[in-house]
Amino acid sequence: MNGDKLTVSFQGREVGVLSETADHRVAFAYTPAWIPEGFPISPFSLPVEETVFVPSARHFNGLFGIFADSLPDAWGQLLMNRMLQHRGIDPAQVGQLTRLAIIGNSGMGALSYEPAWEAWHQISLGDLDLLAEECRKLLNREETEDADMMFAMAGSSGGARPKVMTEEWIVKFPASTEDPESGTMEKEYMDCAGECGIHVPKSKLMPSRRCAGYFAVKRFDRERKADGNLRRIHMLTAAAILELDWRTPSLDYHTLMKLTRILCRDRQEEVEQMFRRMCFNVFAHNRDDHAKNFTYLYDEKTDQWHLSPAYDLTWSTTYYGEHTTTVDGNGRDPGMKELLAVGKKAGLSRNRCRIIAEEIREQTQSLAEKYSHMKDRV
Repeated sequence: MNGDKLTVSFQGREVGVLSETADHRVAFAYTPAWIPEGFPISPFSLPVEETVFVPSARHFNGLFGIFADSLPDAWGQLLMNRMLQHRGIDPAQVGQLTRLAIIGNSGMGALSYEPAWEAWHQISLGDLDLLAEECRKLLNREETEDADMMFAMAGSSGGARPKVMTEEWIVKFPASTEDPESGTMEKEYMDCAGECGIHVPKSKLMPSRRCAGYFAVKRFDRERKADGNLRRIHMLTAAAILELDWRTPSLDYHTLMKLTRILCRDRQEEVEQMFRRMCFNVFAHNRDDHAKNFTYLYDEKTDQWHLSPAYDLTWSTTYYGEHTTTVDGNGRDPGMKELLAVGKKAGLSRNRCRIIAEEIREQTQSLAEKYSHMKDRV
């Protein structure tokens, strides 16, 4: 099952080659044709050079963060493993290159991997309540009707919550431990973030006979062109850019602000956007603010990085009761003091930071109070 080499492509152009080393790390080298005019697909780890890059960190199972971003998280991994098991393949024997080949050109972002393991065709969503039931069965390790179908619909998705995808939308279902109305809550959080001046993608509630609706969010890694075709947009999470293990607390908002300044070339509006998101997460009690919940998009026409729209905004906590990303070193109970310290160090005026923070605190107060009962479920 394990291939020894994969070609990485970007919008039909060959970028480079991945190959497995003797100690099971995955090396990368740019193809000669990419070097004269191509951009660094990972700005710090993979500068455009004629060399072989080998990852030093092990938390991405031998991959550089950028390629780990193409692979699914908990939910998608479950679907991939169940699909493999249904075909009589032991998932434990399937290496990272093969998993990337299984993703092929269906992953988040703009990178594709060839030769692809199999072509996955777009499938109609159909009855969302039935899909939600299939998701429940998978989470409970019950038999499902069609493991291939479920993988094709969501096997390349990120995050831990059950979900399915179309070419332009992601639809989320409640996990077994979540409130059935979690979709309504996430929709309210997304709308509130927009009212706080945060750039958010389009979102809506999809109809259901079981609950008030399933939360659906427009994909920001796909853009409809004038000719009707979809353009795939290159994207990287902060975890991938910084080669950080997002599963454990390893980041402070000071670092995110500095990263935004460097990648976005000191554009004030981008730095302010990150400041707003930090304030929102603090005041709206979104503590699942790990390094994979911040993403940057690359515009090849202008050779510029931008913050993606915000996502995964909801009332959340962690098993240790703190923010995954600390605020000026404080993860347990950050407040105005820490927020202002982060903003000021990032080059924003103290007065401007205070105005933004107070505005967001006021906007989120009723929302945080409405869902404060959620702490009793943790």
